[in-house]
Amino acid sequence: MTAALQAVVDAFKLKGERLGDVSLGAVIKHSRDWNLARECVLGTALAPETPAFDLQRACGTSLEAAILLGNKIALGQIDSGIAAGTDTISDVPIVYPDEYAEILLASARGRNAGERLKPWLGLRPSMFKPVAPGVIEPRTKLSMGQSTEITAKQWSITRADQDQLALESHQKAARAYDEGFYKDLVVPFQKATEDNNIRRDSSLERLGKLKPVFDRGAAGTMTAGNSTPLTDGAAAVLLASEDWAKARGLPIQAYLRYGKVAAVDFVKKEGLLLAPAYAVSAMLADAGLGLQDFDFYEIHEAFAAQVLATLKAWESPEFCRDKLGRNQPLGSVDRAKLNLKGGSIAIGHPFAATGARIVSSLAKMLEQRGSGRGLISICTAGGMGVTAILER
Repeated sequence: MTAALQAVVDAFKLKGERLGDVSLGAVIKHSRDWNLARECVLGTALAPETPAFDLQRACGTSLEAAILLGNKIALGQIDSGIAAGTDTISDVPIVYPDEYAEILLASARGRNAGERLKPWLGLRPSMFKPVAPGVIEPRTKLSMGQSTEITAKQWSITRADQDQLALESHQKAARAYDEGFYKDLVVPFQKATEDNNIRRDSSLERLGKLKPVFDRGAAGTMTAGNSTPLTDGAAAVLLASEDWAKARGLPIQAYLRYGKVAAVDFVKKEGLLLAPAYAVSAMLADAGLGLQDFDFYEIHEAFAAQVLATLKAWESPEFCRDKLGRNQPLGSVDRAKLNLKGGSIAIGHPFAATGARIVSSLAKMLEQRGSGRGLISICTAGGMGVTAILER
């Protein structure tokens, strides 16, 4: 995360600058990183007087951070800030059972050698079995993949359609790298110069050979190939008022115009990852726009099935009437405008980093186009969705 922040500092010549605020977070982090945002800022060339705060809204963390900082700027509370996020699956915190922790605490409270040694008499070999963090929903005891497999069946999402979307994600990401799109967006780190999850040699035939992993029966459709991988990464974006940017001669790539969050009752009523369908509908109403009024669509590919179910929901007269309160369906999305530079299936999904990654890519696409409007939709754990609209 510190490297990503420093890259922003270098790109925009912010050494010694005191920004209004920095907001970032990680979904899975060590207890030692309780003040992650502030510590990362202190590790950069930003002025030490730059404040920072941690934020966590699952997979929508850094998009939520951008929306919050955008609100602060719009209200005149600050004139600049950085929204960011990071996750590192290769270095997840490993904890031990509560019984072991109780022994350690009881021993630490001992006032003499006897009291400190006595708790250890209750030590058992089973207490040394580590507990790794999981992505299981506490309310349903299901993983995101298991929950989405249910959604895939409810919406009749086929394996073939999922594999096709996954293949396109890899092809688009590879093409974007080859064309140099990511050259000024991706910062080399520990000898890695590009996202190494991209499968340039992927094909429908290869994807079709993979076995389902969340429903291993004949009805299972979701595989490692059409699901996003858990990866390491960080992303950061600079937000500012027009006056602040112009005073420093910085180009304005795009404007963050709208943001919206929503949540669903995924325990009793709705699919875990369908909240963005609701958030986008409400945001379009705020903006007075239709679903077709966009030049780019960036829908986080948590799973190919989730993307396809969301698209089907917007096309469904029944869903839009009964769930969204609309007289007409939102309609279809032009797939030729969807995730043009690759999505999370190809690029990877370091949970808290994905929002900022998408914001930076979409802003660049709008800048290259010269004008236009882009929609961002991100599903999250806990049955929430974070969405935004960028314009130029």
